[in-house]
Amino acid sequence: MTFPIKALTAAVLLAGLPVATQANPYSQLVIFGDSLSDSGQFPDTGSPLLGGNPTGGLRFTNRTGPTFLANNSEYFDAVAPQRLAAHLGLQALPSTPILPQALTGNADGSNYAVGGYRTDQVLASITAANGSVVNAGGGLVRTRNGYLIDVPRVDPDALFYVNGGGNDVLQGVVVDPASAATSAANLVAGVAALQQAGARTIIVADLPDVGLTPAGFATGMRAAWSGAAALYNDALASQLTALGGNVIRLNFRGLLHEVQGDLASYGFDPLVSQTDVCFSGSSCLADPTWGLGGTSANPGRLLFNDGVHPTAAVQQITADYTYAILAAPWQLSLLPEMAMASLNGHQQQLRSEWQADRGAWQAPGQWRSFVAASGQRQRFQRSEAVAAGDSDAYGLHLGGSYRLDDNWRLGLALGLQEQNLEAGEADSEYDLRSYLLSAFGQYQNGRVWADGSLSLGHLDYHDLNRQFALGIVERRETGDTDGQLWALSGRLGYDLANAGTGWRVSPFVSADYARVDVDGYRERGQSSTALDVADQQRDSRRLGLGVQVNYQLSPATQVFAEVAREREFEDDPRQLRMGLGSVTGNRFELQGHAPAGGQTLASLGVSHALAEALQLRAAYQFRGTDDRQHGIGLSLNWDL
Repeated sequence: MTFPIKALTAAVLLAGLPVATQANPYSQLVIFGDSLSDSGQFPDTGSPLLGGNPTGGLRFTNRTGPTFLANNSEYFDAVAPQRLAAHLGLQALPSTPILPQALTGNADGSNYAVGGYRTDQVLASITAANGSVVNAGGGLVRTRNGYLIDVPRVDPDALFYVNGGGNDVLQGVVVDPASAATSAANLVAGVAALQQAGARTIIVADLPDVGLTPAGFATGMRAAWSGAAALYNDALASQLTALGGNVIRLNFRGLLHEVQGDLASYGFDPLVSQTDVCFSGSSCLADPTWGLGGTSANPGRLLFNDGVHPTAAVQQITADYTYAILAAPWQLSLLPEMAMASLNGHQQQLRSEWQADRGAWQAPGQWRSFVAASGQRQRFQRSEAVAAGDSDAYGLHLGGSYRLDDNWRLGLALGLQEQNLEAGEADSEYDLRSYLLSAFGQYQNGRVWADGSLSLGHLDYHDLNRQFALGIVERRETGDTDGQLWALSGRLGYDLANAGTGWRVSPFVSADYARVDVDGYRERGQSSTALDVADQQRDSRRLGLGVQVNYQLSPATQVFAEVAREREFEDDPRQLRMGLGSVTGNRFELQGHAPAGGQTLASLGVSHALAEALQLRAAYQFRGTDDRQHGIGLSLNWDL
């Protein structure tokens, strides 16, 4: 008889973790490392053979509670990569631990991290035959091929996570710059092997300050371990910079320093010497209040579960940190889309004015002016590498046209818009002020008509507030930048209706080109989460087919409508290049927004003559597929 270990494992691992709320571009999460990433390679003392923990796996953090004892009823809490996987809607299951494996034959998972591994062992778990070894003691040993032995060509959409180095320090392998370089070279060789096998996105964690741990305090090795960890991080950074490729280097060292500097905000007791005591009392001094057996046992109030391993609260912070980096382009790549929405709203307002004037221009040699107020709402649907978001905009448009002769009319229009976007799980806020200038020309000759315009714009992105969770804290990173846009638009139509019917029915073809450039910027401050964001460029090339309809309800009132379908030829997913401001020399690319391949356009309006040379107009416009933009405009037109 076999036990349903795999199903139970998945259920337990995801229980209580954040539910994925964001579609993402990664097919799976594959993990290599040591105890900081081990999601259960070793059998727990509460083995299923004894009726205990159905996960069968020991993890190097605190148990879930309420007693926190190994009493065959409580599981170990999830480690950071498991929590990251839950954020992403993926799984990061370990090799099935030894005893359940012997019973079930369940397939191994994608987490190769094993507690106690040095960097040479991490490398073997990536590249060597039978290179992944779990030695549970008591003669119970199992091996597994290194990942690339079984998967020589990796899925390019997989996300890889690599950590290591802590045990090289704790076991005395790293003692000077030369030995630090050797240990770091093992990890870098694993990263290089993954890259050569086709891996496109690899996360590499740096080493936290191993000396600032309860074990460092208890053993008197604090200074030695801190120095060795710093040597290792320096070697790892320089070698990864030399290697190149799309590697995301994390700054856990800086992150945990920030947490230690603001303990109370993150839920930890600021009155406790957090780097001297722990929760479990294993290889450290248990805190008398919050530690196991203390007066109010609660690992969530402490940084460390044992001598060197963090509590679940710290695991959550580090998982949130990594996820915030991965998710940043899902929001920041919407900045050019804000500009496109502003441009579209401006152009649609002009087209409403032009359509209402179709066949009824002012007399040759005269000017016609207009002023319009507009409002827009755009919704970005959550999809692969795109955060859900809502954008509101308000605009003022001023313009005028001069009729040259029977067939030609030229004009200028100025558009000013204020736009706000809320996006992501923590409601990040991004503001844009757009200044748009359009020059246009119109032609009409019998049934044939044509409209064309050139638009230029300055983009003022201010108060860019990226917000995200770090455990129980919501952090905000701020910045501002500028941008520019230019666009060409043209339509050619033919009026099918006969004169005197009150109708104008005009099929048309359209062609549009637009380019939006958003300047790179750096989020303010030197925090571990602040990003350097590179320049962004958004091109749009569209062809469309549609029909316009005008109907004269009365001598003073007409209604007009339009429906069209556009094909977007620049619809590949955009890659956003960025890096952590606190990690020198590291830049990487992550997938962002992919424009829709086609969009439907529709509008409905009414124009009413208040006087012989004065008209009031109102119009509604729609554009979109999954992402939808709604707009309304109210304008006043008069002849000079």
